[in-house]
Amino acid sequence: MTAPGPPVPPPPVSLAALGARYAGLVGAVLLAVAGYLGGALPDAPLGVTPGSIWRAPDGPATLTCWLAGTALLVGAWWSLREGAPSTRWAYVTAGLWALPLLVAPPLGSRDVYSYACQGWTYAHGVDPYTVGVAAAGCPWLDTVAPIWRDTPAPYGPVFVLLAALAVGVGGGLTGTIVALRVIAVAGLLLAALCLPALARAAGVPARRAVWLALAGPLVGVHLVAGAHNDSVMLGLLLCGLLVVVRRPGRPAALLLAGALLGLAVTVKASAVVVVPFAVLAGMPDQYTVRVLLRHGGWLAGGLLAALLVTSAVSGLGFGWVGGLTHSGDSEQWTSPPTAVGFVVDYAGALVGRDPQAVPVVRAVALLLLIGVLVVLWWRAWQTLRGSNDARRVARAEVAEVDEARVDVARVEVARVAVARSRVALHGAALALVATVVLSPVFHPWYATWPLALLALTAARTTWFVLPAAAAAFLALPDGTNLARVSKAPGALAMTALLLTVLVRALLAARRRHR
Repeated sequence: MTAPGPPVPPPPVSLAALGARYAGLVGAVLLAVAGYLGGALPDAPLGVTPGSIWRAPDGPATLTCWLAGTALLVGAWWSLREGAPSTRWAYVTAGLWALPLLVAPPLGSRDVYSYACQGWTYAHGVDPYTVGVAAAGCPWLDTVAPIWRDTPAPYGPVFVLLAALAVGVGGGLTGTIVALRVIAVAGLLLAALCLPALARAAGVPARRAVWLALAGPLVGVHLVAGAHNDSVMLGLLLCGLLVVVRRPGRPAALLLAGALLGLAVTVKASAVVVVPFAVLAGMPDQYTVRVLLRHGGWLAGGLLAALLVTSAVSGLGFGWVGGLTHSGDSEQWTSPPTAVGFVVDYAGALVGRDPQAVPVVRAVALLLLIGVLVVLWWRAWQTLRGSNDARRVARAEVAEVDEARVDVARVEVARVAVARSRVALHGAALALVATVVLSPVFHPWYATWPLALLALTAARTTWFVLPAAAAAFLALPDGTNLARVSKAPGALAMTALLLTVLVRALLAARRRHR
């Protein structure tokens, strides 16, 4: 028996990859500088426009650093969209880019101040689901965007508890913001720990999954510097999915996975669309209705337990469900249904009518979302049911004594297991895509929801990396959303894009059925 040879050294990193790493680092540093010059600082003026920012003393430098930094980060991320040189290299580079943003002021949004005031409200014995932060008397009210001052908290009880913890630990506003950023980074670290195992389960290179999910500009600007709670939701979501993928069919694992997914839902309710696909990922045996109900029951039990326990521990009950209705108070063309509603209103104005179409189109889009989610789940279910015969044959051949056939059959069993995971995870990714596209509101950081799962399952990357890259340019350092100052042209462009995509999809479907 020959002795094993020396370990094979990793292949050398190309100059292009090194150039991308350091271009992205320069971009992150420039964005941090933009944050100190004109980021979402506590005393930054509210209601500004790009023009008023430019006329400020540091305005030209702020906008130049922001534009150059975002372009460098986006370009570096895009250049390696098919995969970093190695998984470790992707982790190191993503961490390197995050460092300047970790010590920068809040960037791209003022939501972190809303979190702080909602945590303060709860910590001082006031129900944040019935009282806005203005009425609660938050001492940091001036830092909160006016649109959210009289709005109940739109987040679940787990995040309200975390925000209150941040207030207790941080004391003042600065300490609270630091604590909230630590919580956001902890969510990202949890997601980072889960990505390689999920990538292996789905049969995609971990170096690509880690790069796309963690190194993107939306992650650094909005989840690290902006401290958005989406990172906590993603960490819990990926952790729950990893449990069902690694331990399918085991009641204890399904209960744990359900609890983790329930915690994700009680951070941001949009995570609930992933749950039906997690049930599919947790089925190791035949894909029958009986097995579906058995395993789905265990997972649902864990999820319901998490909802009940967190709602009871917080003392807020299920009041947080009512707060979800206020998440659509903002109207921007970056939400496709809202853009269509705007265009209908503009057309009505041309003939002297005021259709008030935005709420109607939004309601239709939510009904459409329900239908799309059902179709996506049904397609995943039918695909998995079609694997029953392949699984049965492969396991029968494993029982044969012919070693060659056994080896082949074992490979086939492993292949079917990877296919099961990939189908379920890709279905969950598409469910999140549909949720983002058809929701009444879109903010740039919402794109990180499907991005993490598409990084694990999509065969081609351009179709989802390109919109995420474009979204990185939507928010200025102080949180001013460019959609607010481009309402009419943005709505027309978004509607035209939707029509183009719809026509192409219909033509492609027609060609397939010929």
